[in-house]
Amino acid sequence: MNTKTIDITNIGLMLLSCALAYVMPFELFLFSYAVLGPLHYLTEITWLKKRDCFTTGKSDYIFLIIPCIILTVIILISTYSQMPVVKDINAALVSAFGEQFFNFSNVMIFVAFFSALAFVLFKDWLYKLIFIFVSLLIGLAIKNSTPFLLFFAIFLPTIIHVFVFTGLFIVQGALKNRSVTGIASAVVFILCAGVFFVWRPVFNFYSITDYAQKAVIMDGRGFVNLNVAIINFFKMGRVSMELLFQSPVGLSVGRFIAFAYTYHYLNWFSKTEVIKWHKVPARWLAAVIALWVFSVLLYLYNYKTGLMALYFLSMLHVFLEFPLNYRSVIGIWDETALVAGFRKQAVVKSAAPVNSKRKK
Repeated sequence: MNTKTIDITNIGLMLLSCALAYVMPFELFLFSYAVLGPLHYLTEITWLKKRDCFTTGKSDYIFLIIPCIILTVIILISTYSQMPVVKDINAALVSAFGEQFFNFSNVMIFVAFFSALAFVLFKDWLYKLIFIFVSLLIGLAIKNSTPFLLFFAIFLPTIIHVFVFTGLFIVQGALKNRSVTGIASAVVFILCAGVFFVWRPVFNFYSITDYAQKAVIMDGRGFVNLNVAIINFFKMGRVSMELLFQSPVGLSVGRFIAFAYTYHYLNWFSKTEVIKWHKVPARWLAAVIALWVFSVLLYLYNYKTGLMALYFLSMLHVFLEFPLNYRSVIGIWDETALVAGFRKQAVVKSAAPVNSKRKK
């Protein structure tokens, strides 16, 4: 499958995701997250590991796994704090560190995000350790600020990961391949995301199911926090159940989120022949498929159980992808500079003194 075919396929997948998001936004999101999501986590994690997570050191990824483990433990304790054993642990932690202990989970996202930058820029472990330590201090200092919580606790591991970073991958690929169809796919991607906020119909045939509503809200700890954060951030209205699930505003936000997540997963699978995530030992691939089937069954049994059981993997693939996200930004800059002639000029300028010395 050549680049042009992949680009055209992805345009089709964008349009399909967009159409489905209009028809059944919340149900599509829940389906994509439970069925496509786990297979994406498992295959991407194995693919990233084979490539040392695009860091400068073979063991750098360990320092992305550690904060993910801490984050997961805190989230699980917080979620199941009313269970007898967990309740005692929760009480002990609050007694020792205070209620602010649970905000430490957001600090872990901050540390992972900025540590990943060090793992891309530096080879010397001294600089990496300094970066990790400084990011930890900064995270602890600003962990209670509203912008910090909004960006790192809500937007970064969700909509920024599935929408913004996916968009960056599309743009980088288009620039790298000098592809007209690649540029077209980037334009379609933006248009699909924007159309939800321009054309906001309320279809008579659609009403969110009770199951979907409960799964999205999940006692106030579910995905609904992302919808609420987007609505509040852009001042789109006063949040209520009716606004979230029945109004043009709430449906437009729900459709956008469903589109972003669904296409994010489909984009990964559409590039199988290019990325070659399936090129792993047979036993490894069999284990991935078995875990995926088990994950889907967990979601079918109880959506919250599936979400919590898969929480570590879902966040781990986000954390391990951070170095690649930085490399995408660097790649876009390099390709843009090359097209604009900046890089060529820089090479010629740096080579001039060497050539002059040789002539002498």
